[in-house]
Amino acid sequence: MASTLLSPDCSTSATTARHLIPLTRKLLCPTTRLVSFERSLSSPWTPSLCLSPSVSKYRTAVSAADSSSMTTTATTANIIDGKLISKQIKDEVSAEVVRLKEATGVVPGLAVILVGSRKDSQTYVRNKKKACEAVGIKSYEANLPEDCTEAEVLRHIEEFNKDPEVHGILVQLPLPRHMNEERILTGVSIQKDVDGFHPLNIGRLAMQGRDPLFVPCTPKGCIELLHRYNIDIKEKRAVVIGRSNIVGMPAALLLQKANATVSMVHSYTKFPEEITRQADIVISAAGVANLVRGDWLKPGAVVIDVGINPVDDADSPRGYRLVGDVNFEEASKVASYITPVPGGVGPMTIAMLLSNTLLSAQRIHNFK
Repeated sequence: MASTLLSPDCSTSATTARHLIPLTRKLLCPTTRLVSFERSLSSPWTPSLCLSPSVSKYRTAVSAADSSSMTTTATTANIIDGKLISKQIKDEVSAEVVRLKEATGVVPGLAVILVGSRKDSQTYVRNKKKACEAVGIKSYEANLPEDCTEAEVLRHIEEFNKDPEVHGILVQLPLPRHMNEERILTGVSIQKDVDGFHPLNIGRLAMQGRDPLFVPCTPKGCIELLHRYNIDIKEKRAVVIGRSNIVGMPAALLLQKANATVSMVHSYTKFPEEITRQADIVISAAGVANLVRGDWLKPGAVVIDVGINPVDDADSPRGYRLVGDVNFEEASKVASYITPVPGGVGPMTIAMLLSNTLLSAQRIHNFK
């Protein structure tokens, strides 16, 4: 999301879970043909995630095995319901906001800086504002013209940095081409970097024995889904597809901190299906529709699909429908758990943003 979208090395997944979300958890009972493809990942591909994967081309070959010859389980996969979990988290955040206000008089505040008039960015900002209002978090907004200067954006960031009523700041990505994204994001105080994009937060996430103040919202949401469904990470083999700074890289770091053995598949990985097929847990954030086929998966694998990709659909009123990186029909016959698209990871991103904003207010005011 940059949006305008952990902890020391842990010996158990339960410890990692405590570092991720300081809220009470409610665990859910779990009720190819040879094809060469070349796809450019343009920035951004983003729903409510506001992700910005680096521009690259996937040059790989899909497995020659036909889908009819895939090894499948007898039953379809359990659905990991991101809408349900995000609602639980929002309810928890709302209760904690009330408790904080009653005890200290403090109301968490989130500031969003939007540069330009992109329709998708405006929609994301509007959705975040509504989410804040729903849980009792104050929202602040700075809308700047497309042709404004970096200095103007940095001035607004600094004003929010100094404002004691603002506990979280995020800059809606993408920024106009004439702006240096890294310089802008680095201007956000690490104490209010609720998107988790500040280099110091990312650096701390990458180091053993270090605590980032915030974890990027989308990968944090992916890990939270695993915890909420009581899916063990420790000692499991995990594959992350995609290596963006927003999702892929931090997701791999979080899995590693939870004591998984992690491999990353990216645009220069040879035979990605063979590597992915070894994984107990697969997180895909490549931005390529239906990239991961059923025969890419180990039977019983857990699949977290971050991708949200529009594909043509004449039967849809919009002329398109949204699909993930994973071919859901095939994968659901092989996996034990899988996130749908939409309704899986997407709702978790804003829920994690609200959680991070609450955490910031609690930390700044030393409220337990």
